[in-house]
Amino acid sequence: MPNLIKINTLPGRQIDIRPASVKREWMENSPDRFAYRCLPLNIANAHGWTIACSSRFSVRWNGSDALEALEFVYENEADPPAISHFGSGILTFHINAIVTTEPGVSILASGPFNDPRAHISPLTGIIETDWLSFTFTMNWKMTSPNEWVTFEKGAPFCMIFPVRLDDIEAYELEVTPLDEESDLMKRYAAYSASRNEFNEKLKVGDPEAVSRGWQKDYFQGRDDDAKISHHRTGLKLSKPVFRGV
Repeated sequence: MPNLIKINTLPGRQIDIRPASVKREWMENSPDRFAYRCLPLNIANAHGWTIACSSRFSVRWNGSDALEALEFVYENEADPPAISHFGSGILTFHINAIVTTEPGVSILASGPFNDPRAHISPLTGIIETDWLSFTFTMNWKMTSPNEWVTFEKGAPFCMIFPVRLDDIEAYELEVTPLDEESDLMKRYAAYSASRNEFNEKLKVGDPEAVSRGWQKDYFQGRDDDAKISHHRTGLKLSKPVFRGV
């Protein structure tokens, strides 16, 4: 039986939710799309489900803390996707559903990872959805006065994924000098030497190094010439099942 996150839509409302995409516009536009060589970015990009904006709108902040400090231009004024609710230049999206999770499981809500926007920044919250019987909001903080920010219809404004608060409290941190860990030190030294050698070959135009372009050890899950059996190069999230909506 899979773990379950239930998205209970409010009466008469809909929600556009789907597995998060690994694609980012700035990564697509990087030279030769080199940004996608960073596997940690790719995994983070797709680590959850995104909720999309229901219609296009633009917002501008005048720099004050008042509720009226946000100026809006809505495509659909009868059903605005976001409003000014808290003041202080905070843009608030209402989630048209109650999210429920199993005991001990909370939901982390933030903006899409690694998807920066000019003049605005997503705020991140962790919600105890294992007991919640009401909705939560997704909030963004305007950072530049007198600058317009636009959310297009279908643009993701919220990304969610499950977390267990007990897990992080169960961890302890230990800081030790690397040279006290002989095996790890040996592996690190071998990696550093290999990387330096590869980079030097790139500088002088070594044909094999140039054809490879980059070393790919992490991407291929290779450490000290050993393949890591549990290495992941992507995520396969389940698609939402819509029942009665």
